Formats: sequence, structure tokens, C-alpha cells
Amino acid sequence: MGTKGTAGAEGTAGEKSGHGISRRGLLIGAAVTAVGAAALGWETLERVWWRLPGVDKPRTPGEVDYARAEWISASAANWRRADRPADYPIDRVVIHVTQGSYQSAVKVFQDPGHGAAAHYVVRKDGHVAQMIRELDVAFHAGNRSYNERSVGIEHEGFVDRPQDFTEAMYGASARLTAAICGRYGIPVDREHIVGHVEVPGADHTDPGKHWDWDRYLKLVRAADSSPSPSPAPDGPDLLS
Repeated sequence: MGTKGTAGAEGTAGEKSGHGISRRGLLIGAAVTAVGAAALGWETLERVWWRLPGVDKPRTPGEVDYARAEWISASAANWRRADRPADYPIDRVVIHVTQGSYQSAVKVFQDPGHGAAAHYVVRKDGHVAQMIRELDVAFHAGNRSYNERSVGIEHEGFVDRPQDFTEAMYGASARLTAAICGRYGIPVDREHIVGHVEVPGADHTDPGKHWDWDRYLKLVRAADSSPSPSPAPDGPDLLS
């Protein structure tokens, strides 16, 4: 599991100025004037715009980014509102192990005092919970830059128990990662799909030596080349 990041501002963007010039145009124009057009490319200006307080993409409560996931909201104290990939490009998937049960991971991610949460939690039977929108920055990696650029996936179990990494878990996680990589154009390789232990400055060891990276990447590539499956029924609810 990750460590705490910093909170961001929330609000609602204005639509137009009094003279019919969009607020976006005025603010980007001001940025160009202040910094200099030669120093900033259009892509950089777009990212500046989406990082402004009060500028937000449309959101639907409870909507998932991955069709096979169940939505269970993490505490708002454990993530930062953003508009990825417009403001921060997404180019990594970080693999975690919960060092506990699925239920305990969900519980701590809902605890505002915990200070950390991942976007997804995968159960041993393959059930997937989404707890934070991919739009937003989850505090999961213990590195601000990696938090901003990655999607974090927790897996139920313990790093020293290879039996916890079940076939159902590998398959479900691989399909999830393939969907994320396809959505953001992330290469399916070990440079872009990494373990928590590989994050610079991280003090965690997960997913550990028993996580089978060769098997996992083969499954991700196979899922990436397969037709998208229909949403599967949710597994048994172990939270009750």
C-alpha cells in the first residue's frame, strides 16, 4: 500500500466571460503572456488549464472506468481530485499486494486517517473493486510523480504466500491492466507495468518475489489482443 500525497482544490468551472471570450481562452492567454509563447507548447498550456482550480471534467457518481468492476468509494482524504490524462499523462500501472484481506484493504481505503488508497482492489476470486476514478490521483505509490502518472492496483494477499496469487486473481488483474494500457496507450512491458517496490523512494517490498511477472505480462498481452468481454456478474460480496 502507498503513502499519503497532498490534497487538491475542487470546484466548478465558469463558462464564459462578459465579452464572449471563454474563461479558458483568457487564462491560457494570460499564461502565454506571463511565461512566453516560445517557452510553452500548446500541450503544456492544455495541461496548465486542466490543473486550474475549479476546472473539472464531467463526473457521474458511482460510475466505473472498468466495466467489470464494482464501485466502492475510498475516502476523499486518500486521493486528490484531478482531470487525468488531460492534466497529468498516465503512463504507468503499479502493482501492489495488500498484506491482508480484501475486506481489510477496502476498510482502510475508506478510512480518512489512513492517508492512502489505490484505484482498484482485486480479490482472490477475481472480483474487482474500483475505489477511485482513474481521472483522480490516488495516494498509493509513495512518490508524488508516480501517483500523478499511474493507476494503482492492489491484490489481496501476502507477499510471502505464493498461494494467495490465484489463477482467478491473475486473470482478472491482467484483463484490468490490459484495459488500462489500451485506454492510455501504455506499452505492455516491465518499464511501464511495475511493482510498488520499484517506485523510486518507496519503502515497500510488494508484490514480492512470488509474483510471477512473466506469467502476468503474457496474460496482459493475451487480454489486450482479445475482444472485450461483456461485464461479468459480481462475485459474492465479502464485505457484509
